[in-house]
Amino acid sequence: MTDSPLDKSPATSLEKSAGAAPETRPVAGPVAEPGRAAAADVRASDGDRDRVADILREALAQGRLDAEEHSERIDAAYSAKTMGELQPLVRDLPEASAGAGVRGAVSEPSVGGGASDNAIAIFSGATRRGRWRVGRKTNAFACFGGIEIDLTEAIFEQREIVINATAIFGGIEIRVPENVTLRGKGTGIFGGFDVKTNDSPDTDAPVILVQGVALFGGVEAKPKRGKRLRDLRKRG
Repeated sequence: MTDSPLDKSPATSLEKSAGAAPETRPVAGPVAEPGRAAAADVRASDGDRDRVADILREALAQGRLDAEEHSERIDAAYSAKTMGELQPLVRDLPEASAGAGVRGAVSEPSVGGGASDNAIAIFSGATRRGRWRVGRKTNAFACFGGIEIDLTEAIFEQREIVINATAIFGGIEIRVPENVTLRGKGTGIFGGFDVKTNDSPDTDAPVILVQGVALFGGVEAKPKRGKRLRDLRKRG
């Protein structure tokens, strides 16, 4: 037997409108403090980029990244503008997830530390020579290219200088005055990482550390005979 249309309650729509729970709206989260950028939007410093580059360099030496991956990431690291752009470059590397210092390096802005200089040669060449001021750190990256760094006439404003040298199917040549201290710490993988160590007898002499990796390429650093800093106590 079919129900008559009159048996259907006409109050259904009214009950829905009258008895329905009031509409709920999501509660807005806390409003960001005016003038304070989110962590990912904080501008990256030279020191932040350097620390990420160090992680990538170590990952390449350990075989965690191949040459192509390293090249892409290192280029992205040096062109990154914010901390949010740096974080993805090391997120899948164990050093970045396990070390508190590394987490801080890519999550919090660094303060101070001195200026750094970047020399990048990809299918090209780059040169640093003549009368130029040497920063605390110089990052040299050569991929199918060559880089020449000549410190024999440079102005040393700091006693300790670090040169991070990464050569992939390329070469990096470093020349220093013969009366400074030169030290090396690097790895050659199907390539050569050759640093001719030199200890200056003068305790005021600058100390230059060349570190990094050479993959199917070469890194060479040595004193240049006949080139000396005239006054080690007044290097500027």
